[in-house]
Amino acid sequence: MPNLYQDTADPAPAAPPLEGDVRADVAVVGGGITGLSTALHAARAGAAVVLLEAEELGFGASGRNGGQVNPGLKLDPDTVERDFGADLGRRMNALAGCAPALVFDLVKRHGIACDARQNGTLRAAVHARHAAAIRETCAQLERRGAPVELLEGAALARATGTERYSCALLDRRGGDLNPLMYARGLARAAIEAGARVHAQSRALGLQRAAGGWRLDTGRASATAKHVVLASNGYTDPLWPGLRRTVVPLFGAIAATAPLPDAARRNILPARPVLYESGNITVYYRIDSRHRLLIGGRGPMYEIDTPAAIPHLTRYAVKLWPVLEDIAWTHAWGGRLAMTRDHYPHVHEPAPGVLICLGYNGRGVAMATAMGRALADRMANPSAAFDMPLTPVVPIPMHACWPVAVKAAILSGRVRDFLGI
Repeated sequence: MPNLYQDTADPAPAAPPLEGDVRADVAVVGGGITGLSTALHAARAGAAVVLLEAEELGFGASGRNGGQVNPGLKLDPDTVERDFGADLGRRMNALAGCAPALVFDLVKRHGIACDARQNGTLRAAVHARHAAAIRETCAQLERRGAPVELLEGAALARATGTERYSCALLDRRGGDLNPLMYARGLARAAIEAGARVHAQSRALGLQRAAGGWRLDTGRASATAKHVVLASNGYTDPLWPGLRRTVVPLFGAIAATAPLPDAARRNILPARPVLYESGNITVYYRIDSRHRLLIGGRGPMYEIDTPAAIPHLTRYAVKLWPVLEDIAWTHAWGGRLAMTRDHYPHVHEPAPGVLICLGYNGRGVAMATAMGRALADRMANPSAAFDMPLTPVVPIPMHACWPVAVKAAILSGRVRDFLGI
C-alpha cells in the first residue's frame, strides 16, 4: 500500500540529476521542507541557488508526516526563556509561534495546492498529570497574547467526537495540509524564483574550495560560498559526527477510506488537528477527502500495511466505535530526528556552512520558518539570529540508539497507561 500522499499529490516539478560542474552563491543539501524553504527564500533574495536531493523531493519526513502545522516549540515558553535567557528565548518563542502563519502565507502567495486549512491545533490530555501541564501551557500562552482556549467537558467532547479527554488546549494558529503537496509546491516556487533543484543527486563529499565549498555527487559538482545541510532524520556522514547528534525515530500513520457521513459530522467536526499530551504521542486529523489519518510511534522500520500498526487502528476504534468496520486503506512511515534537549539544532561549524536538523516531530511549520531564517543568516550574518547556534556534539553511545529507543517507547507506553 503506497503512502496516501503519493496517491493524491500532483506530480513533482522536473528536478533532473545534477550534471557538470556548477557554481552558485548557495548550495543546499536536502530536498525536504527545510532545504526547499531555504532555497526559495535565498533565491527570492537574489542569490544563485542550487539544491541537491539524494532521492526525490519530499522523500523523507517532509513528505510522509502527519500533515499537522503546529505552532510553538516542543517545550513550554517559560522553559524556553529559562533555558536561553529572556531575549533569545522570547525570540525563539516568537519564531516558533508565528511559523504556521508563514506556512499559510507561502501557500497563498505561491498558489500551492496542498489542501491547507488553518482550523487550529488541539493538544489533548487523558490523565490528570498531563491535564495540569496543558493548563499551565495555556496560561503561559495567554500571557503572551496567543489565540488559545481551554476546552473541557461537553465542549471538548463535541470538538473531538470522543469523551476520552479531560481537557485540551485549542491553539487557533495551527492547521493542516498535505505535506508532500506542500513540499512539491515549495520546490515549484523555488524553481520559479530561479533556484536550480536537482533530485537523485546525493552529495557524497564536501570539501573546501576556492571561494567556498565544493559538493561532489560522483558525476557532478556544485561549488558555492555558502552550504546548507538540511537532511534531518536521513542525515548521512557528509559532515563528520553530524549523524550522531540526533536519534532517528520511526513514525507511522494509517489512513481510512473516506468516512461515512455520521462519522464525518462527529469526529473533529470543525477540522482542527489533534495530538495527545503524553509520553508517547498519538496524533490525528480528518483530511480534505474525509479520511481519518492517525499516527504515532511505529516499529523500527518503514511500514506499508495497516497490519504493522494495530495499536493505532485499534486505538482509533476505542476513540470512535463507529469506526469498527471502517476500511484502512493506507499505511506508511519514515524517520524523524529527535534531539536530546528537544530543541531544533542549528550549527555553523565552519565559515560558510550552516546545518539545521532535529525538529522533534514538529517539522512542517518549524522547518519552513528555519529555511527563511537560514536564508536571512546567509544574506546578513551580523543580524540577530532567533535560534541558538551550537557546536556539533555527537550523542554518547549513539550506536545503541535502536535498543534505547525501543526501551523508551515501552517505558512511555507503560507510564501513559498508568497515568504517570
